[in-house]
Amino acid sequence: MGAPIIKRLEEEIQALERELNHDLPKELKRARALGDLSENAEFHMAKQRQDIVSARVVQLKRRLADLSLININNIPKDRIGYGSRVTLFDSGRGAEVDYKLVTSEEADVAKGLISTTSPIGRALMGKRAGDTVTVRAPNGDRELEVRSMRTIYDEEPA
Repeated sequence: MGAPIIKRLEEEIQALERELNHDLPKELKRARALGDLSENAEFHMAKQRQDIVSARVVQLKRRLADLSLININNIPKDRIGYGSRVTLFDSGRGAEVDYKLVTSEEADVAKGLISTTSPIGRALMGKRAGDTVTVRAPNGDRELEVRSMRTIYDEEPA
């Protein structure tokens, strides 16, 4: 699992916790000092932000825990999995497309990085070169043939 992802999540958690534990309490104190809380927009906005930040911290910590459970040894050596690079033939478009399967945090379709949890990513997991998958898309089913694949073990060390 890429250290940059974990570092980025940890940095976001730290920034949000700083806001939650330092900035927002000051903002709430300042808003309370303005008087009547029932019509105090600053107070209500700060409370709403506090709820949003708190929920995001919980979400990020859960995702960080999930990522720490991924065991590189459980990724197949002979089938498509996390880190695999694949060349697919899209019969509907009559064209080849290259993808690398990554975590949802790393996904960037424009760069050919698709999440293992995306519809295409899920369909490809466990497949081999020569396999064909059908992916449900909003504009109709897409049939993709796996022309070639390289697993994370085939990649050159960075």
